[in-house]
Amino acid sequence: MSIKPLLSRFDLTMIVVSLVIGMGIFRTPADVAIKAGSEWVFYGAWIFGGVVSLCGALTFAEIGARYPHAGGFYKTLSHCYHPSVAFMAEWVLAISNIASVAAVAMIGAGYINPVLMPDSLQNDTGIKITTITSVLVLYVVNYLGIKTSARLQNALTLFKIGMIILLCMAVFVHDAPPPVATYKPYEGSLISAFGLSLIPVFFTYTGYALTINMGGDIAQPQRNIPRSIFTGIGIVLALYLAANFAYCRVLGFGGVQQTDVLAARMAQVLFGSVGYKVTSILMFLSVLAYVNVYIMSNPRVYYAMAEDGVLPPIFRRVNPRTQVQEFGITVFVAAILVTLFFADSFGSLLNYTMFFNTTGLILGASAIFVLRKRDDGQEGIYKVRPYPIVPLIFIAAYAYVTICIVADDPAASYVYGAAFAIGLAIYYLCIRIWGNKPQS
Repeated sequence: MSIKPLLSRFDLTMIVVSLVIGMGIFRTPADVAIKAGSEWVFYGAWIFGGVVSLCGALTFAEIGARYPHAGGFYKTLSHCYHPSVAFMAEWVLAISNIASVAAVAMIGAGYINPVLMPDSLQNDTGIKITTITSVLVLYVVNYLGIKTSARLQNALTLFKIGMIILLCMAVFVHDAPPPVATYKPYEGSLISAFGLSLIPVFFTYTGYALTINMGGDIAQPQRNIPRSIFTGIGIVLALYLAANFAYCRVLGFGGVQQTDVLAARMAQVLFGSVGYKVTSILMFLSVLAYVNVYIMSNPRVYYAMAEDGVLPPIFRRVNPRTQVQEFGITVFVAAILVTLFFADSFGSLLNYTMFFNTTGLILGASAIFVLRKRDDGQEGIYKVRPYPIVPLIFIAAYAYVTICIVADDPAASYVYGAAFAIGLAIYYLCIRIWGNKPQS
């Protein structure tokens, strides 16, 4: 059963926003502030990250318009390089996406646990219980159908946008100057501080490239994919810059460094102690949007791999009524749950998640040069300008962050290399078992 286009441009725009805005903007500014060590480096990292993300969005908009398919990220790499390269890249990105979902879900649980859990479960065990429960609830919702999950996605995303705007209103009701909390300056070089700051910044901005995985779910993808990406990333940039300005204006730069639950602190400024508890509940609900969109989109990659014969045919099965890959989403959710059992904290996941992301996205963005060289004369599709400057800015920035991750945590590169090698071995094992070698 093939995938039918059931999603609208609005649905895809909300998917773009949800792929990017997880819970990171309510948690990672503290990490950025610690690594930056000064307010101007902090703002510089967020602005630079926004510019690079815009370049990436423009690049992947053209890629999605030129080559629209279900599981488009994998399909593009397979078309431009070789199926083995696409499989290895998607293998490590799958690990990264699973870790990202687990990390964001843990942030949401960190907000809600003080409200729901007794004191005896105000620890990592309590967070894991809450996180696993929420993932299982979303699994059930997605099992009901692509349109059901899309409707939930739209509602949760609009809610999250409204909540960020509300929190930014604290700037206008908070008349006192920002508190002069003692902040900890970064002890290394300026270049190192800026580079390390970009790791959590790019983690918070990443995700929009996966929009092309939904190429088979939307009508007129050559038009709707670029427009959805433009609109979605524009919303994200405006919200992120406004939120970070509000954090520093209300809490002070030192206060941002010392606060993990930034949104709840902002609500406390607005509404007092009651506002802290209410917003903790709302923040937990908003994390569902991020987790839900990944459960929606990632199995589409498995579908594309099964089409090429590098995964078992069962991954290609789609319920004709609900348009759900029932086996695919089950495998993805199971992998998230396994990750949660072994994850110690959000911080322990971040470096590995970003290393897998940066290398995969560099490879994905570079595909635009191959697609341009093989230009098939398509008319009326979006083309990024100025070319090749825009994609080169994105690739160079992500290469820089990759180098910073290796310098900060050399083990990340060893883990990546091992994962890449395992992916290659699995690819050839799959080809040998199913005997359906895809054509490049």
